[in-house]
Amino acid sequence: MVWVLIGIVVVLVLLVLWAVMSYNRLIKLRNLVQEAWHQIDVELKRRHDLIPNLVETVKGYAAHERGTLEEVIRARGAAMAGASTPAAAAQNENMLTQALGRLMAVAEAYPDLKANQNFLSLQAELSSTEDRIAAGRRYYNANVRELNTKVETVPTNVIAGFAKIGKEEYFEVEDQARNAPNISFGAGSGAGGPGSPTIADAGSPVQPSSVEFGQAGTPAGPGQAPPAGPGQTPQAPQAPQAAPGQVPPAAPQQGQIPQDQPPYGQPPVTPQAPIPPAEGNPPFQPPQQP
Repeated sequence: MVWVLIGIVVVLVLLVLWAVMSYNRLIKLRNLVQEAWHQIDVELKRRHDLIPNLVETVKGYAAHERGTLEEVIRARGAAMAGASTPAAAAQNENMLTQALGRLMAVAEAYPDLKANQNFLSLQAELSSTEDRIAAGRRYYNANVRELNTKVETVPTNVIAGFAKIGKEEYFEVEDQARNAPNISFGAGSGAGGPGSPTIADAGSPVQPSSVEFGQAGTPAGPGQAPPAGPGQTPQAPQAPQAAPGQVPPAAPQQGQIPQDQPPYGQPPVTPQAPIPPAEGNPPFQPPQQP
């Protein structure tokens, strides 16, 4: 009986220790989530403080872009008003991000504004702030995911229910990298339109430009066949035609040397004039057949 009581006490002690450790773990995760959110809030306030100076700089070069400037100011005011939940704050920041994107698009049309040192400095600080916000958002969402997992899974959900620790919301802001730019190769949407990339036709023959084959459109020389056009079979070289009353010369076949040319590697033979007969000797005459 004593050993049974001792076993029960040990089990109860272990359960109490586990409950305490689980409770402490949940509290630690909740504090990490709150700390991560405070870091994001600091960077968001810094972002809000940079926007008025940026708007004033743009106004000095593009004062007639009044609608875009007022839209940025309104979005900044809504973001600074605060939100009850991270999801609502993320929605306000998304509106501000879109307004800033349109403001930067307007600035692209003014080269003097893009070269202004104050504008470049504010743009660099704003970009650095955006990077810190993104890093803080990843850290915050990672802690929220771990806390929500503990709250929803068994058996830690029992301890979370007693401690009244609930799920936290993610901070999801719009990522500009998700919006892929539309790449246009020209005004015409059909094939062959202006600015469209040139694509070779599969049915058109390749026109070699080397010395061996000759370029397309080059007139054929004597004894050569004209170049074949698209869809035609190349013709064999034709033999030169003789003048009226003469025997046409035979066309040289492939692999043979013409008769009027010496073999390869030997000098050409020059025909010699006939030797005149010596004085006092009659010219030689061949015997006549009876």
